[in-house]
Amino acid sequence: MNVQDKLNMTPKAIVQYLDEYIIGQKNAKKSVAIALRNRYRRLCLPKELQEEVTPKNILMIGSTGVGKTEIARRMAKIMGLPFIKVEASKYTEVGFVGRDVESMVRDLVSASINLVENEHQEASKEKIEDFVIEKITQRLLPPLPNGVSESKKQEYESSFAKMKQRVKNGEMDDAKVQIELSKKIIDSDNNMPPEIIKVQESIIKVLSKEQEKIKKEMHIKEAKEALKQDASEEILDFEMIKIEGLKRAQEAGVIFIDEIDKVAVSSKEGTRQDPSKEGVQRDLLPIVEGSMVNTKYGQVKTDHILFIAAGAFHLSKPSDLIPELQGRFPLRVELDSLDSERMYQILTQTKTSIIKQYQALLQTENVRIEFDDKALRKLAELSYEANQKTEDIGARRLHTTIERVLEDISFDADSYQGQSVRITEALVDEKLSDLVENVDLARYIL
Repeated sequence: MNVQDKLNMTPKAIVQYLDEYIIGQKNAKKSVAIALRNRYRRLCLPKELQEEVTPKNILMIGSTGVGKTEIARRMAKIMGLPFIKVEASKYTEVGFVGRDVESMVRDLVSASINLVENEHQEASKEKIEDFVIEKITQRLLPPLPNGVSESKKQEYESSFAKMKQRVKNGEMDDAKVQIELSKKIIDSDNNMPPEIIKVQESIIKVLSKEQEKIKKEMHIKEAKEALKQDASEEILDFEMIKIEGLKRAQEAGVIFIDEIDKVAVSSKEGTRQDPSKEGVQRDLLPIVEGSMVNTKYGQVKTDHILFIAAGAFHLSKPSDLIPELQGRFPLRVELDSLDSERMYQILTQTKTSIIKQYQALLQTENVRIEFDDKALRKLAELSYEANQKTEDIGARRLHTTIERVLEDISFDADSYQGQSVRITEALVDEKLSDLVENVDLARYIL
C-alpha cells in the first residue's frame, strides 16, 4: 500500500475513530483530521505544486492527562504512519553534551523503516514460514549424497514431504534440532553522527567474518521463531524497504514534540543561556521549517514532515517561545480540562476503557467484576475533586482512584475465584472519601 492510499481517510472518519478512544476535545480532533487530509490532498496535486504546499504544524495547549498525546498516537496508528513522540526537554543545544534535535528525525526514519519492514514481513508471511520449515526439515533429514538410485531419491522426497508436513502441523515441536543462525550485528546508537555510524559499521563488517554463523541446539518450536529473521533477510528486499521507509518518513512522517513549554523562556526568567531552552528552540527552527538531515540510511528532507507540539504552559505562555518558532506552528488548539461528567464518560464510553481493562485482568483469575452506575459516577466525581484540591493530572487520576478501590480485591483474587464481585457507591466512598477530603494525605496517596 502506498503513502497516498494510507492517507485516504476523510476528516469525519478520522474524528469518528478518535471518538472511540478520546472523550471530547472536538477542536483538537478536527485540527489533526484536517492536517492529515491536507497531506492526502497535497499528494493529488501536480508535482511542481506539491513542493510548494507544506504541512500546517499544530500547537496543542492543555493540562496533562486531557488527551494531547493520545490524539496524535491514535491518529498515527490507524493510518499506519511513521510516528514518534519525543520530549523537548531532553534535547540540548548543539555544542553541549546531550541529544541534538536532529536525532528526532533519525528516530523517525528508523521507526518508518521498521514499519515498512513489518508490513513486508506480513505480506511475505507464508513464504517466510515455508522457508523456515524447509530449513528445519533439511536439518532433520539431511540431503542424500550424489549418485544414489532413482528409487532412493523418490523415497527420500516422499519422506521429506511427510516430515515437512509434520513440522508444519507442530507435531515435532518438542523434538530438538541444531540450527545455524546469522550472527547479529549490534545496532548503532541513533544519537551518534551518521558519518561515525557508517565508519563504525564498516569496521564491524571488516572485523566480522563474512556471513558468520553460530550453531545452536533448541526445540523446533523455538527454532521456528529464531529462523524468522534469517528467512526475512533471505526473502525481503532490504534496499527497497530502505527506499520506501525514507520516502514514507519524508511524505507522511509525524513527530509529536511533547513538553514544548519546558523550553519556553519567560521574560521574568534570567536563565536565557540555558542550553536546553532557547538554544533548543533555535535548533528546532530549521528542522520544522524544512532542511536536509543526514541519517545512516541516507538524507531526509523535513519539509513535509508534520510536527505536532504540545505543552501545558502552566509556568509560561506560548508567546514565550521565540517568535520564529511560534510562526512555524500556525494552528493553535486549546484542550479543555476534564470535569466529572467527562471523567464518567471516559470510564463508560471509550472502547478500551480502564474499567474494561480491570474487568479483563481479573477475569483471567476467574473473578467477575461488576460496577454499579452510581459507583462509576462517584469514582468520576471523587477523581475530579482530587484534581481540584491537588495537582490537576486529568484522566490519569482515574488510574490512581480505581487502583485504590480494587486494591484489596486484586490482592485477594484467589479468595474470590468463581465469584462475581459488585463495586458499589458505598465501597467507593469508603475507600476514597477520607483521602479526597484530607488534602495533605491526598497529595501523597492520590
